Amino acid sequence: MQGLGGQGFSTLPPVVKNLLIINGLMFLATLSFNVSLNIDLSNTLGLHYFESELFAPYQLITYMFMHGGISHLFFNMFAVWMFGSQIENAWGQKRFLIYYLITGIGASLLHYGIVYFEIVHLEGLMTLEAIAYVKQGGADLIVTGRNYVDPNMGNLNALYNTGLVGASGSLFGVLLAFGMLYPNTALYMMFIPIPIKAKYFVAGYGALELINGIQQRPGDNVAHFAHLGGMLFGFLLIKYWQRNAKRKYF
Repeated sequence: MQGLGGQGFSTLPPVVKNLLIINGLMFLATLSFNVSLNIDLSNTLGLHYFESELFAPYQLITYMFMHGGISHLFFNMFAVWMFGSQIENAWGQKRFLIYYLITGIGASLLHYGIVYFEIVHLEGLMTLEAIAYVKQGGADLIVTGRNYVDPNMGNLNALYNTGLVGASGSLFGVLLAFGMLYPNTALYMMFIPIPIKAKYFVAGYGALELINGIQQRPGDNVAHFAHLGGMLFGFLLIKYWQRNAKRKYF
């Protein structure tokens, strides 16, 4: 197998190592700011809908380094290390970092593309006065952990002002890359007694996320379409690189 970056194998290559460090530091900073200063960094650095009062352009990058809890952080970073190390070793530092960031941005674009249509649907059920009321005061309610009693206003406010956090979009892009570069690698998964080829694992996981996204239930705070966005943009980027590469890399 020919690596694009031409670098030697490492169990903890530089970009993956720094991603682990940055994500860990941001999680500690979130805890520290919340306790000592009563500031929720997730509201500042998590990504919000573009019409929200809480939105800022830099959130397209910073949201990838924020996490909602220790288990969220641990499982994302464990998977980034396990699969991302292989990809960085194959591609090199620069290409892997570009891929990681683009799939993370792509994940957010698909997620908020779906949110846009959900907002359009909800606003069609509401009066202009109610919509304006949500847009003007909804962010303050979300920041203080409150929301509207009216279900339509509450749901609209959540769509506008609840932040997206986590590296899962980039992680799913990394999983997609692993499945494409190492399709026949046998993966041993917890609770599954037999090995699964990477290509089947990735395809099955993607299908499961699509089903969960379509059938998403109230209380499910997982951004399933963000995961699919990471995979979609990863696929498109790999195909673009394949078409323009001077040599094949798998």
